[in-house]
Order: sequence, then C-alpha cells, then structure tokens
Amino acid sequence: MEIAQLLVNNALLLIGVMFVLWIVAVRIRDVTFIDSFWAMGMMMLAASTYLQTDGSEPRKFVLLMLTSIWASRLGAHLLVRWMSEGLDSRYKKILNTAMERRGWSYAKASLLLVFVTQAPLLFIVCLPAQLGQIASEPVALGWLAYTGIVVALIGIGFETIGDLQLRSFRSDPRNAGKVLDTGLWRYTRHPNYFGDACTWWGIWLVAAETTIGFWTFPGPVLLTWTLMRWSGVPLLEYGLKKRRPGYEDYIKRTSGFFPLPPKKTQP
Repeated sequence: MEIAQLLVNNALLLIGVMFVLWIVAVRIRDVTFIDSFWAMGMMMLAASTYLQTDGSEPRKFVLLMLTSIWASRLGAHLLVRWMSEGLDSRYKKILNTAMERRGWSYAKASLLLVFVTQAPLLFIVCLPAQLGQIASEPVALGWLAYTGIVVALIGIGFETIGDLQLRSFRSDPRNAGKVLDTGLWRYTRHPNYFGDACTWWGIWLVAAETTIGFWTFPGPVLLTWTLMRWSGVPLLEYGLKKRRPGYEDYIKRTSGFFPLPPKKTQP
C-alpha cells in the first residue's frame, strides 16, 4: 500500500470517530472522556494499519502489541477516573472562557478547542506505530527493535506504578491537601508523563529499523514537548501550586520530568 493512501485512510477513520465523539460530548456537555480516547485512538490507528499493510509481520505484531498494551492500560485508567471524578476542571475552564469571552456555543468551543486540536496531535504522535508497519525489510527484528521493546515496556511499567501510587495516596483521607513525594514521585514530579514519553520513544526505536519508520521521530518529539512544555507539566502544575501549600518546595527538590535523585534543600 502507498504511504499516502494509508495515511488518508487512517485520517478519515480518526476524523469520523472524533466527529461521533464530539456529538456525544455536546449532548452530555462534557469532553473529559477525550483523554481516554487519546490512548485508545492510537491503538485504533495501529490496528487499522496492521490490517492494511503487508510489511514485516514480526515488526507489525510488536508495534501493534506495544501500542495496544499501553493504550488499553492508560485508556482504561483515564476512563475510570472520568467516571468517578466527572468533568475535568481544566476543560471546564478552557470551554467556559471561550463561551464567555468569545460568545461561542458549547458545540463550537468543544469542537475547535478540544477535538480539532487533539485529532492531529494524536495522529502525529502515532506515526511510528503506523508507518513502522509498512516496510517488508528487514523481516527480522534487530538489536534496535529489541532495545525499543525494553524501553517501551519500562515506560509502560513506570507510568503504571506511578498511577497506582497516586491512586493509593489519594484514597487516604489523611493525605488531603498533601503532596505525594514517595515512591517514583520522589524522583520525578510526573512519572506518568515520563512513562508516556518513554513508551513512545521505545515504539519509535522499533519502527526506526526501517527507513520510513526512522523518519517518524516527530511523533515522540511532539509528545515529549507537549508533556514537558505545553499541556502537560505547565498546565497541571499551575493549578497544583495553588491547591497544594507544599508544592513549591516539592518543585525545588524534585526533577520535573526525568527521574533523578532529589535535591537537598536548605532547612
């Protein structure tokens, strides 16, 4: 299959599903579930590619499996969180601002600021899992692909443990208003974000053994930049610094992304 045809097919599939989800969001006036689809949508694109291409079967299988394991775990986690906690305050603020200041309807604000924004980001980040399945050579997986498998599994494990530690911490009423600074959270303020980035760099390594797969590096680059500089760390920490009295001190001693030993601070 030609690359252009594959990308067009997958883009149309993504646009169609996003349109349906937008209709649902407008009806329930809540877009929070899009976070879950961020992961599940990538599994959908990887599966669609698997069915359309005739590339190296071992590589196709590995890319599909890594993407599916990551997406199933993260998608289920975010879906359960949405069902238990409801509307995300970050989305509420973004949409309310657009409706109040620009006079937009909920339908227009949610479409332009959530669905139209997230669809291309999702598509680009998922490029390694798509284009990495096209080439038929090399057939066998090499050392780079096996390295990628290890890196991706470390990332999945890292974010899974981090999410479990955070859930356990929040479930204890005695921790209300406190900052989690034990476990993986002692070494990075965002083990879940680091795990996400690590997973997709690993998936890219598997794809990078093929020429076309190598050129999909903008995917993990975009994801890492988004998490570190745009909608991940900056947006989340803006609110945490207001709600958690000890968060400023936590920032001073704890790495913002890459796991590192905590810094010693002056008493």
